[in-house]
Amino acid sequence: MQYTDEEILSKLEQDATFELGFKYMMVMYKERVYWLIRKIVISHEDTDDVLQNTFVKVFRAIRNFENRSSLYTWLHKIAVNEALTFIKKSSTKGRVIPLDSNLHSRSTFDDGWKEEEVLFKLQTAIDELPNKQKEVFLLRYYDEMSYQEMSDKLNTSVGSLKASYHHAVKKIESSVSK
Repeated sequence: MQYTDEEILSKLEQDATFELGFKYMMVMYKERVYWLIRKIVISHEDTDDVLQNTFVKVFRAIRNFENRSSLYTWLHKIAVNEALTFIKKSSTKGRVIPLDSNLHSRSTFDDGWKEEEVLFKLQTAIDELPNKQKEVFLLRYYDEMSYQEMSDKLNTSVGSLKASYHHAVKKIESSVSK
């Protein structure tokens, strides 16, 4: 079933229907938020943890939602922040984020590289990007979001986003080619 932001928010405003409104929000956005987080933290287990943290934060803060953006835009921002916080905490513990097992393959490229090695180098390069460049790269490359859509979502100029994406691509290319 599809619910509009207005339907969800009207339920969330009243104590008697708050839980139903939160359930509607989960039905509408949980899967999209899951895949957004998954692109950042990679493993399913870590994604589930970050997803849970995201919705706990949303549960606590939803009454402060000011309706200046769409509900998904607000959820997106919280989810990305939670995912980046998770990565930062993980990296300070010396933890390497593993590739999901369904991405592993024994196929080999012409130059002798295994696909899993290339994917690992790519993910490592993405993880090393500054947070803003990482977010822009993920939105542009994986979500195929236009610069204008990103500008609206992130409240940043199109020119700044193009520069961030360009720098991210150059850093990734440099890192992967080592």
